[in-house]
Amino acid sequence: MKHPVSLALGAVFLGAAALGLAACKQDADTDKTYSVYAPDGAPALALVNAIEDKAEKFEYHVVDSSTIQTYVTGEEPAADFCILPLNAASKVLGTGTTYQMLGTVTNGNLFFLSAEENEDLTKDNLSTLVGKSVGVVQLPNVPGLTLQAVLNKYDIDYQIVENDGEKAADKVNLIAFDPANVTPARGCDYYLCPEPAASTKIKGTASAQKPFRMAGDLQALYGGDEGYPQAVLVAKKSVLEGDKNDKDVVKTMLSYMKESGAYLKTVTPETVLSALDGVRTEGLSASFNANNLTNEVIANCSVRFSPSSECKERVNAFLEELIAVNESAAKAVSDDFFYNA
Repeated sequence: MKHPVSLALGAVFLGAAALGLAACKQDADTDKTYSVYAPDGAPALALVNAIEDKAEKFEYHVVDSSTIQTYVTGEEPAADFCILPLNAASKVLGTGTTYQMLGTVTNGNLFFLSAEENEDLTKDNLSTLVGKSVGVVQLPNVPGLTLQAVLNKYDIDYQIVENDGEKAADKVNLIAFDPANVTPARGCDYYLCPEPAASTKIKGTASAQKPFRMAGDLQALYGGDEGYPQAVLVAKKSVLEGDKNDKDVVKTMLSYMKESGAYLKTVTPETVLSALDGVRTEGLSASFNANNLTNEVIANCSVRFSPSSECKERVNAFLEELIAVNESAAKAVSDDFFYNA
């Protein structure tokens, strides 16, 4: 029979070991880092204040926009948090099974340019586009789909003109354009370009006989001051439903997002470029550089966070409008897609 003192000492050692293991686990949880991904371009601007805070809990990655979906798909997705286009998120994450949407982070950066004596486009005169030609950068993608959704909203007929096809006098004529080919000499009445390309075109043609000027704001035409829900922040469901450390990190990320728009109004383009350069994939050509990023361009990228509880209706409506234009452009999402804090 073991001596009572031996039994007591054994219990003490076992208890100490258990406490030690628990402490190690707690330290490991506390030391955990969370990966945050965003595509290069306007959506990445939403991370600048978070990057500048230099919190050790987060690892930031600005990546090629064409690869962003790979970080939230597969058996073991790399991203704990990810910013990606809403339509892409709807197609791969819309069930809310592995990721949920925390909110919208950018609200459109598309602007009309014109080198002709055309009216600046507003809700009141948008029908004056009938019979005119609009060169559209990324016509098959969200820029072109959003323009088509806007024309549908105002019951304005349009057609897509391909391979020098015949233009219609009773419709808006949409023509796909590569950004490099958007010049005053190409003959369209208007061009639809995203930032920073829009401002770059204006700057680059300033001394031309027919310089480009801003001639309309697609965000305002779609949704007034709110714009349209362009890019969203999602988080891994296992993080959202995790322990206290996970939940604290979610709160921190939400705090960054809520402050992102206001923060960008206070910093210089140089600060923005430095922050993004430090986390961009090595060798990736940057969308923003010292020649094209200005305070005006930053403002035109419409970085403004709306939590999922406040933007759910807007998101669902926009997805419906995209699907009406092209049923493969997006998918309807379930209620589980939206995170409720």
